[in-house]
Amino acid sequence: MAEGRVRTGGGEARMRDVARAAGVSLMTVSRALREPHKLSEETRKIVLDAVQKIGYVPNSIAANLASNRSSVVGQIVPSIRNSLYAETAKGTSDVLRSAGLHLLLADSGYSLQEEEALIGAMLSQRVCGLILHNTDHTPRALQMIERAGVPVIETGDIPRRPLDMVVSYSNAEAAKAMTLHLAARRYRRIGFVSLDTRINRRARERQRGYLAALKSLGIPKDPALIAEVEPGLTSGAHALVDMMTRAPDVEAIFFAGDVLAIGALFETQRRGWKVPGRVAIAGFDDLDILQHTVPRLTCLRLPRLEIGRRSAEALLDRMRGTKNPVRVDLGFEVIQREST
Repeated sequence: MAEGRVRTGGGEARMRDVARAAGVSLMTVSRALREPHKLSEETRKIVLDAVQKIGYVPNSIAANLASNRSSVVGQIVPSIRNSLYAETAKGTSDVLRSAGLHLLLADSGYSLQEEEALIGAMLSQRVCGLILHNTDHTPRALQMIERAGVPVIETGDIPRRPLDMVVSYSNAEAAKAMTLHLAARRYRRIGFVSLDTRINRRARERQRGYLAALKSLGIPKDPALIAEVEPGLTSGAHALVDMMTRAPDVEAIFFAGDVLAIGALFETQRRGWKVPGRVAIAGFDDLDILQHTVPRLTCLRLPRLEIGRRSAEALLDRMRGTKNPVRVDLGFEVIQREST
């Protein structure tokens, strides 16, 4: 057999081409592809420009096995059909993209069991971090996260004992503030409508804030003024009618979700009931459509885009070696409009 060079795999040869074109070492190319946060933006750009010029496609499976981490962050939200979570995902993606990382988005369908399955799937793909909207998790999900040792951000609330890091706002404080705002506008019979509090901590916290406001006002709790419903416009419409049937003297209804509030508003228009003349309506999330309904809906404005950005920044800081615990409360704002 004639002597000759032993040829290495095509992938390694192509990585050498990238290093040569960029004027950097193989190690720098490897870091740019697998641990981009460890390089300066200038160096990362030089390498990525060379990658694009040459057309090099890294073997992500082999790279993940070698480094035990990918350049992907997993984010799990309750529903990708709900535009509320789009802002948070966009904020996260924008920051990660600038650092050379990628976002993998998944929908848990408001199910802790589905979240558990998704966490398992993402960890099996060696994601370098997790962003979870839920602040409740199954025991198995907690066990998997602990074993994986990846940084985790929770974004749905400010829990007393975060899993790792938390970037959010207090649902209880927000609901309390809106209830007090309605009381300050001389409404005394204030109803509250939310999703099922048994399976949704955020709904449970919002109801807790509503009840805390009533207590501070010296107003007794009235079960006829509290309802828990399924998501959707139709649910909001039915909740409005049911509550006004049970408690005809209700003056204002606080819907702990904008979709519910919009469904209720549409129902008042169908029936010819004046808002706020017959009943005042308030929402929670400040969807864009709330500024265009007639009347425009009073609501709580939440920093969803900033939650996404700050979450991604906290993950990047942790990857760079920052070990300080992160607990960021970004607050909220009550937006008064014509519906109240």
